[in-house]
Amino acid sequence: MQTNHHNHDGIHDFDFLIGHWRVENRRLVKRLQDNHEWETFEATQYNQSLPAGIGNYDDFVAASWRPGFVGMSLRLFNPQTRLWSIYWLDNQSAGLNAAGVLLPPVVGKFENGIGVFECDDELDGKPIRVRYTWSDIQRDSACWEQAMSPDQGKTWEMNWQMRFQRIA
Repeated sequence: MQTNHHNHDGIHDFDFLIGHWRVENRRLVKRLQDNHEWETFEATQYNQSLPAGIGNYDDFVAASWRPGFVGMSLRLFNPQTRLWSIYWLDNQSAGLNAAGVLLPPVVGKFENGIGVFECDDELDGKPIRVRYTWSDIQRDSACWEQAMSPDQGKTWEMNWQMRFQRIA
């Protein structure tokens, strides 16, 4: 179910994600270290809407990968800018910095069926750029990728890919 992303405000761009999913993960073991060792694991995800169309959130449970680890994405839509902000939270850091403030979200939108969301962040104390890309969106499947850049977006290393399959 490819959605038309022309001439609309964007508030419904993540509606495809509502529901239960099985997620096949492929993740680089070390990031931005010229590493080529990948780990693969399955996860489940349940996504639901927030009130009044302000966004949605999901849980990310990968018991076989890291027992006890739970992650969560919080996606918020700003009707003034028509941009989405996506926060990553988990039960290790809660998605907070040392001062208790939410870490910066990736921000962006969908164009021509592809969602690109970016922010400045840091990895091992060094500044990086982070990009999430949503693509190949169908009614019962989708693809998400995370990439990082050590040079303000000149080069990118894709380090995590998720393939979503809807659970009936």
